[in-house]
Amino acid sequence: MKIAVLSGKGGTGKTFVSVNLAAAAGRAVYTDCDIEEPDGHLFFRPEKISEEKVAVSIPSADNSRCSGCRKCTEFCRFNALALIRDNIYIFEDICHSCGGCVLLCPEKALTEVRKEIGIIRRGRSEETEIRTGILNTGEASGVPVIRQLITSLKDAGDIPVIIDCPPGSSCTVMESIKDADYCILIAEPTIFGRYNLDMAYRLVRSFGKPTGVVLNKYTSGRDPSEDFCRENDVNILASIPFDRDLGRLISEGRIAVKEDKKWEEVFSSLLRTVSKEADR
Repeated sequence: MKIAVLSGKGGTGKTFVSVNLAAAAGRAVYTDCDIEEPDGHLFFRPEKISEEKVAVSIPSADNSRCSGCRKCTEFCRFNALALIRDNIYIFEDICHSCGGCVLLCPEKALTEVRKEIGIIRRGRSEETEIRTGILNTGEASGVPVIRQLITSLKDAGDIPVIIDCPPGSSCTVMESIKDADYCILIAEPTIFGRYNLDMAYRLVRSFGKPTGVVLNKYTSGRDPSEDFCRENDVNILASIPFDRDLGRLISEGRIAVKEDKKWEEVFSSLLRTVSKEADR
């Protein structure tokens, strides 16, 4: 079972929930798709680490064959190519690796070469396998890194897979949840939190994914995110209270379910609830 954990913004507790769900599951795969700021490994501290490179295809020009027809530059909507004084210039940082320019070139002046854009790191922490995607600084799109990371999960078998998604609702989030069996949305008790919950909820609904909400930093006052769930008949899976001791554990990079029996029961219960919901 693949469980994706996401939120409409950063800082809601998405990684906190993902890490503790994976730890509660025991034998599981924790998959960090927050490729620009992956931090789940700071909690798990994995060992026996291995790495594999992620590369994409970008065009390379042979200007001796170029006729100056401009078909490649007119095709590229990202303006990643320019024809200047009969020479093709390629701006690698904004190329989206679609390959269209290479296909269209009538003189075969463009060919594809491989460019490394990131890595996938694997390690273990007790029973949990840790897989982390890391995008190189300055790259235009992290989708290829996440795609390769998600594809690697085919060898996970029947054990639970917890996918820690990037924040927001961009293409990287869509790539992270496309194969998920269930989506958990993390929400904060603020007006802004409600807005971002609405955004994330509409995204998972467009994918037809079964979903529920975890209310994080929950207090006894009015919770706009809780109101949203009630108004839209969204299942509230759990409410995690605002707790100073819990905040201290997180700030020290410790996994709550391994430190306190109370949190072990909270996240074990959440995992059982999600498993039942996903099987419906």
